[in-house]
Formats: sequence, structure tokens, C-alpha cells
Amino acid sequence: MSGGSLLLLLTFGAIALLLVLILWGKLHAFLALMISSMALGLASGMAPAKMLKSMQNGFGEALGFIAVVVALGAMIGRFLEHSGGGRKLADWLLFRIGRERAAWAVLIAAFLVGLPIFFEVAFIILVPVAWNLARESKRSLLYYGLPIACALTVTHAMVPPHPAPSAAAQLLGADLAKTILYSIAISIPMAIAGGIVYGLWVAERIFVPVPEMAARRDAQPHPANAPSVVSVLAVLLLPVVLIFTATIAEMIWKPAPAVFSLIGHPFTALLVTALAAMYLFGVRRGLDREGITKLATGSLAPIGSLLAIMGGGGAFKQVIVDSGAGGYAGQLLANSPVSPLLVAYLVAAALRVAQGSATVAIITGAGIVAPLMKGVSGYSPEMIVLALCAGGTVLSHVNDAGFWLVNETMGMTVTQTLQSWTVMKVITSVVGIAIILIVQALGRF
Repeated sequence: MSGGSLLLLLTFGAIALLLVLILWGKLHAFLALMISSMALGLASGMAPAKMLKSMQNGFGEALGFIAVVVALGAMIGRFLEHSGGGRKLADWLLFRIGRERAAWAVLIAAFLVGLPIFFEVAFIILVPVAWNLARESKRSLLYYGLPIACALTVTHAMVPPHPAPSAAAQLLGADLAKTILYSIAISIPMAIAGGIVYGLWVAERIFVPVPEMAARRDAQPHPANAPSVVSVLAVLLLPVVLIFTATIAEMIWKPAPAVFSLIGHPFTALLVTALAAMYLFGVRRGLDREGITKLATGSLAPIGSLLAIMGGGGAFKQVIVDSGAGGYAGQLLANSPVSPLLVAYLVAAALRVAQGSATVAIITGAGIVAPLMKGVSGYSPEMIVLALCAGGTVLSHVNDAGFWLVNETMGMTVTQTLQSWTVMKVITSVVGIAIILIVQALGRF
């Protein structure tokens, strides 16, 4: 066996160890990533000092940029959640689009709300809208609930500043602004395919009544001073507009004026948006400085574990690179007829099916794939990120917390959840990778 083949075998062994520690050992993904990184480094012959330095560099490189993006995104989402703006937007869209097209209204609302807010939180905010519509229309709850769930889960897995796509973009060296714009463009047909095309089809075949828990949840009053719809839309779209403006400027001017580089950078775009959210959803709603600080501080608590996992993924990636395994695998992939996009998709999909979490699957997959892509030409890192994210969102089943959240809040049996939610996830994932492969073949990105 050649040295390169041995390194590749050791890398597969480290990945297997990682899965064993998470699935059988029930170890936190961060600890499992650290242990697997050390095991790979030592087994491949790296000196302990070099191995530890490699992990340190990978950890720091992964978090140096992404920690800021994820933290600002978490703050924006927390203020929107606290203000009641998500429900206000959903109700407004229902009024404007009409009850007869309510499924489209809730899909659009969920897509916009899902851009800054984590899936679980946004779903709890919007599922009462589905309960009310199902009760009034006498339709299956799936008719409204699945479009909401689909749009939220697609944005959570595909679009920065959500943690998984943000971390994948950083690990693969992708331009975050381009990743945001491309991921939104691809997420729209994914959400329509899973939430509308399949969602409405399956709703005609599986009747799910409104669960008993809906009566208790619906009794909760709406915020009396929720922000205006204009304010909500302005905050949701502001970072995209700033980034898009800078991108257009770079296309028009070579080089673009420095001011566009400033306002279009994700740090600036998200910082301005976070401050706007604090004012519109905080100050304008009567929160004092102490209340705003408390909300902002509280928004950062849930992302601590995610940041640790991101750093661990960066450490694992760097050890693969510095051990020499990444370069050898990259050469094999460059000479292989298999598309690197399909490789990235399958790696993330396998990790998702095995351990359940889309975030862990995408970040870990990015750590594995990033070293392989260094010797591959003709594929932009942004497209590889999208392929990873599409793979990481596939096949949610009984080992996924999101599966049980949808199961319980919609009052379904396990079989019904598999037939609706799980199949919907597979459809969105397949549609996503199909679009990515077609776009790559056309050479559009």
C-alpha cells in the first residue's frame, strides 16, 4: 500500500471513529471532532506539537470570520422573534394574497422569517398560523404546515448567516456574499417543490387534524405593539440588498469604489441590520437599554455549542490537509470522472442520515471535503458549499430533533411524519442538487 493510500485509509478510519463517538458513545460532536483530529494526526505520523498547532490553526481559521456572522445573525433573529414580527408578517401576507392561496402565503412568510431565525424557533412562531387555517378551512394540517416547515428547513440548511452554510463557506474559502445570493436563488425552487408541489399533494392523501395542543397555544395573546410589516420586511431584506448592491457595483466598476466594499461586506451588512433590528424591534417597542442588552446577550447563548462544533470541524479539516491525506485525495478526485459536487453532496448526505443533525453533517462534511477540493479546478467553492448543504438537508428521520418537533406540534403519527416530512426533505434535497448540477453544466457560476 502506498503512503497516499494509507493516509486515505487512516482518514476514513478517523471519520468512522467520529461517527462511533457520536452515535454509539453519545459524545458531543465538538469533543468527537477533537478526538478524531488527534487520532488522525498521530496515526498519520505527525509530531504531537505539529498536530496540535495544526488543530489550533484550523480552529482559529474556521471561527475568525464565521463567529461574527453567526453572532450578528442570531441577534437579528432574536429581536424579530421577541417583537412578534414573524406572526405579523404571516398574517399580512394571508390578508394580501388571500385565504384561497394561503399555502403560498405561509410559504413566503416562512421563507422570509427563516432567513435570520433558527428552524425550531421560527416553526414554533408560525405553526399557530397553520393551526388556525386548518381549523377554519377543514383541510388537513399538512396543507399549511408542510409549506411552513419546508421553507424554514431549507433556509436553515442552505442560506447564511445560518451556522452550517456559513461554516461551510468559510472552510471551503467561498465568498459569503455570493453564497448568500446563490443559496437564496436555489432555495426558492427547493421550497416550492417540497412545500407546495409535494406538500399540497400529500395533504390531499393524508388527513391530519389540528392537535389538541393547538387550543392551549392559540390562547397565547399576540404582542400588542408588534412592528409594522414594512419594518419587518426592511430588516429581513436589508443585508441582502446591501450585499447585492456591492456585487452589482463590482460588476459595473473595476475596481468598485471602496465604499461598496465596506457596505457589502457581510460584517457591515449584518451589523447595520442588527442595529436596525434593535431600534425597530426594541427601542420602538419600549425596550430600554438594559432590555436590549439582555436580549442581545441571550441570543448568543444558544450558538456557543454551534461555534465549538464549527471550530472542531475546522481543526479536523486542517489535520487532513497537514497530514497529506487531503492533497492525495484531491489528486484522485481531480482524475476521477465523478463530479466533485456529487461527492460533496453524498458525503454530507451520508453524515446526515447517520447522525441526524443537518448542522453537524454540513460542517463535518465541509471539513472532510475542503482538503479534497484544493487540487480540483473548474468548480467554484460556492457551488461546492451549496452541494454540501443540499446533501446535509436530506432524509430527516427518527434520529433528528426536527423530525420529532414536527411530529409533536402537528400531532402526527411516526408513519405520517415519515410519509410527509421525511419524503418532503428528500424531495427538496434532490431538487437542490439537480439544480446545482444543471447550473454547473451550463457554466453559469
